[in-house]
Amino acid sequence: MEQVREDEAIDAVSLRRAPGVGGSPDEPRVSDLLSLLGMVRLGTDSAGLIDQIRGLENLKSAIVAVQARAAVAFDLAQRAEQAEAGVPASERGNGSGTQVALARRESPNRGSRLLGLAKALVREMPRTLAALESGQLNEWRATLLVKETACLSAEDRCAVDEELAPDTGIFDGAGDNVIVAAAKAAAYRRDPRSVAGRASRAAAERTVSLRPAEDAMTYLTALLPVAQGVAVYAALCRAADSGRFGGDAGSGGGAGSSGFAGSGVVRTRNQVMADTLVECVTGTPGGISGINLDLVITDRTLFQGDSEPARLKGYGIVPGEWARSLLTGGQTELEGQDRVEEPSSERSDFKVLLRRLYTAPATGELLTMDSKARLFPGRMRRFIETRDNTCRTPYCDAPIRHIDHIVSWRSGGTTTMENGAGLCEACNHTKENPGWKSRPLAEDVHTLELRTPTGHTYRSKAPSLPGYFRGSAPSSELPEPAARPSPSPAARSSPSVIN
Repeated sequence: MEQVREDEAIDAVSLRRAPGVGGSPDEPRVSDLLSLLGMVRLGTDSAGLIDQIRGLENLKSAIVAVQARAAVAFDLAQRAEQAEAGVPASERGNGSGTQVALARRESPNRGSRLLGLAKALVREMPRTLAALESGQLNEWRATLLVKETACLSAEDRCAVDEELAPDTGIFDGAGDNVIVAAAKAAAYRRDPRSVAGRASRAAAERTVSLRPAEDAMTYLTALLPVAQGVAVYAALCRAADSGRFGGDAGSGGGAGSSGFAGSGVVRTRNQVMADTLVECVTGTPGGISGINLDLVITDRTLFQGDSEPARLKGYGIVPGEWARSLLTGGQTELEGQDRVEEPSSERSDFKVLLRRLYTAPATGELLTMDSKARLFPGRMRRFIETRDNTCRTPYCDAPIRHIDHIVSWRSGGTTTMENGAGLCEACNHTKENPGWKSRPLAEDVHTLELRTPTGHTYRSKAPSLPGYFRGSAPSSELPEPAARPSPSPAARSSPSVIN
């Protein structure tokens, strides 16, 4: 987000003297503050309650300011300890953002951004930090000011901070857009070349991302240069305005209905734009032929119509009925045990491959799996990816990029499923920094313990597969749904992965 100048020294003495940092053991501690908050009694009249809400909001901002100072002090302490340990200067500070993230129960990516925000506020934007301490600015709006001045030198950033001076109340009553506009204008006046260069470099950050939405939907987002983004949107608009509509405007592409062209009913303009995007990118109207979906569903849901939800890789939990309709096109039975081909004309290329997963009846832990699918080269890698679903670092939901040894190979760790964990690329690199250790817990299946350089420990357990809830009775002991056909013996194994 923001580029904090690592080579500029900070006055550690003044930092220790700052409010809320350092001090004697007799001074108030954070735990004392928590106890005092527990003693607060809510007001009885409307005016008093509003005053309390405002006061608590000011307190939140003040806490953010103290937290920022603490984060910078922690980074300094880590760098000093690493220097004493002989860590090269270029590697000092690695992992500090992740430790901040774990302490704040945030993802490592978010923790690195929060540490960068703290450095910018403490080192280069004292007036913005003062506004946080006084409650005149909240963390999000301070983040906006830091973000919009990230391209400036330390001197210019300090000058903009002095010019805007949020602690004077200049932004009282202003919305986010007003703050962003003021910061952009001030930054451009100070260094127009840097601001223009930032815009030209932004094209290198173009990307496409996917995040879950409600009701088995997703947000597919593309960050593009403005000319390309406008061109793509204009092309989709032309397709929507061409009048070649098909699909049911009321169906919305729900379970059992594709919602794409060819179903013989009218689609809305927005549906045409979405369907055109899918078809142009994937080459098929349905968009999923030849694409590996990795849908994990229990045999009871697939064959008996159970209400147990399924899990779709890259998305999360989806309704069981939706998953079943996706696979069968609304049919009540699958055409064969290992493969199903949808007979409708618009989905004639849609193929379903089943791979059985075997789970422990008492705990629901994944034990083993069939090896029928051939989309990934390693069965063990596929097992771990299915088991872990996302990065195993606590609070990190990033997609799995690396299959890592929990106990490293050079430390005697074995290449086994018990010693393997799915990690994102950033977390795998962080784990290799000095002072980081991890180990599997033998007493708790599929659980790893992560120890940071400060000695704090965090645990991460692989998520439950569909069909089992921790703390509940095993799925085999749950009552069977009434009036449903009996599955074949081979179907009683456990959840299945749909490719």
